[in-house]
Amino acid sequence: MTETIVPARVTPTEPDETRQRIMDAAEPIFAEIGYEATTVRMICERAGVKNIGAVNYYFRGKENLYTEVVKNALSCCSDGLPFPEWRSGTSGEQKLRDFIHVLMSRFVRAPRLSAMQLVMREFASPSMATREAVMAHIHPMAQLLHAILSELIPDVPIEKRWLIGFSIVGQCLYYRQNWAVAEILVGKETMERLDVELLAGHIADFSLKALGVTR
Repeated sequence: MTETIVPARVTPTEPDETRQRIMDAAEPIFAEIGYEATTVRMICERAGVKNIGAVNYYFRGKENLYTEVVKNALSCCSDGLPFPEWRSGTSGEQKLRDFIHVLMSRFVRAPRLSAMQLVMREFASPSMATREAVMAHIHPMAQLLHAILSELIPDVPIEKRWLIGFSIVGQCLYYRQNWAVAEILVGKETMERLDVELLAGHIADFSLKALGVTR
């Protein structure tokens, strides 16, 4: 049944917290049942917003709301500590070590469960929101890593450097996505001893050795 959407009447003094409430309410619903099954009415009911026209007012419709929610979820999962602003003369090896350390520091933070679920759902079944979210939050990191690899292995073809970059990030992502699996395999006590320093150091040592550029 088509929803009847009445234009929202928002007073100039109404805080933008209504917009945030809508986003906060939408994330777990989108994560649980997906875009198609989610209705604007469901979201507004959970957000405590009586007029479903508020979604049109703040987001110009469900599709744009979904894109904003996916971007916000990906930000929760991928953003965090900034990458260093390296001084001139910093070696490519040190830059790669720093990059991996920052990435692991971001990944060990516990994101909202609904944010992780929504991102995994979106990447498993990409929608109109995927490209915008990736370009906003993942593309800058990918470009930085590719620049570091270009410095470390300039003679390697561009396509190969991208594949190497994916492999490095994949090592980091393993601990974000498969921690529970690893605990079953090696034990909870062992996994609890694996802090950021140890994990980042291991991944950096392994990657640099594989690239043949470690000292």
